[in-house]
Amino acid sequence: MYLLAPAEYPISVKRLVALLVIYLLAAGCRQGISDKSSAFTLKEGDLLFQDLDCGPLCDAIEKVTTGYNGAKFTHVGIVAKDGNDNFVVIEAVSSGVQTTPLRDFLNKSFDTENRPKVAVGRLKPAFSCLIASAIKNALALRGKPYDKGFAINNDAYYCSELVYEAFLRANDNKPVFTLRPMTFKDPNTDVIFPPWQEYFSRLNTPVPEGRPGINPGGISRSPVLDIIHLYGKPDGWKKSF
Repeated sequence: MYLLAPAEYPISVKRLVALLVIYLLAAGCRQGISDKSSAFTLKEGDLLFQDLDCGPLCDAIEKVTTGYNGAKFTHVGIVAKDGNDNFVVIEAVSSGVQTTPLRDFLNKSFDTENRPKVAVGRLKPAFSCLIASAIKNALALRGKPYDKGFAINNDAYYCSELVYEAFLRANDNKPVFTLRPMTFKDPNTDVIFPPWQEYFSRLNTPVPEGRPGINPGGISRSPVLDIIHLYGKPDGWKKSF
């Protein structure tokens, strides 16, 4: 049995093939990323570390913090599922603690190849028992205000503080991630970065230099988790993954 030569296919089939080719080409040109991947399976409790391009303040954060493998992470959120079994990210943003659809989270910033600058961290098996409780704790904080002053224990939360607090409560108030003295100084001059001076001046509060805090880069280097997947290449990343 022989297949028909291309010219012998019915015109309707030829048109169908042409339309399929056009669709695939168009899909390849679309920007952004789907929340589904055939090569990687996301799980609840995964931490998404993001190189978020937010201007001078993000630049200042990147200069004084170091993420896993040199990555310049400025944001982090916790993966969960909504009532329809869709992935969402629990995060603390300027409007407060909220859940964000995974696709929207991934589409916040892109590398030079138009891929999300996001890495996935997964807790090691010894700590996986904390995940369900940590997610419950984080969801309970939805609606809480953003912690503009970066102060611990004030019932307001910045992104990495939300992660810290959710797992702290899940672990009977024993820290899973480590607080360290914060710095807002340019390491080259030992002077507070001007954007931070302006930021805290607007809040009418002193710069909390040296006070305990936590940042996305520090969490990404924690020994309790592994970086297991890259959606795209964050700035500063030193090698292929």
